[in-house]
Amino acid sequence: MVFAIDTATITHAIQLAVAPVFLLTAVAGMIGAVAGRLARIIDRARLVETRSQGEADAGRLERARLELQQLRLRGQLANACIALLTCCSLLIGLTIIVLFLRETAAMQISGWAVASFLLGVVCFMAALLCFPGRNLPGDAPA
Repeated sequence: MVFAIDTATITHAIQLAVAPVFLLTAVAGMIGAVAGRLARIIDRARLVETRSQGEADAGRLERARLELQQLRLRGQLANACIALLTCCSLLIGLTIIVLFLRETAAMQISGWAVASFLLGVVCFMAALLCFPGRNLPGDAPA
């Protein structure tokens, strides 16, 4: 493997490899939003659980049980969303490395860059589908 020493080549390689970083910015924002949503889900589950302790009314207990089931599902969706966003970040990072190596070294690895970028975008779209978007009771309107 021979690395180019030419500063113009290295400058072009950096410009080319940094372009996918903008997607990483979007992923970081999404992870923050999902983590905030997950915190709200956990807080609500704790509140419902605390309120149902010692409850004698069977109807209220059943509603609490159903809400806790729904919150559990939403928490699982949020965790899946975070996992997909993390996978997206890794794939975009791999894309950046591959693009940089392709420009600076005599390597024919363009297919890897395309595959890792497209897989990263697919993971991002799947994460959007998993995003638990419905507001919890007490959430501010969007």
